[in-house]
Amino acid sequence: METNIKAIHFDISEKLTSFINKKIEKLTRRYPEVMSAEVSLRVVKPETALNKQAIVSLSVPQEREQVADKTADTFEEAIDLCLEALDRQLEKIKNKK
Repeated sequence: METNIKAIHFDISEKLTSFINKKIEKLTRRYPEVMSAEVSLRVVKPETALNKQAIVSLSVPQEREQVADKTADTFEEAIDLCLEALDRQLEKIKNKK
């Protein structure tokens, strides 16, 4: 499974990269039909609380792309919120079949 991580206008740390990869890998173990993941991280202006935005999109065959966009205090929290939302979306797809 391919994971592409983009940090927009900042340098991403190795710790954050491994956190994201670990979380996405956990999700794809539950839903093996996921083909690829695209993660975009951005610091939203103005620099206040809740200024870390994460957008995660997953490619699933025979379905439209599943996307979650969340903003939180930290990138880790935003990623967790995105993956919770995507977990619910993938569960709905799984239950339809």
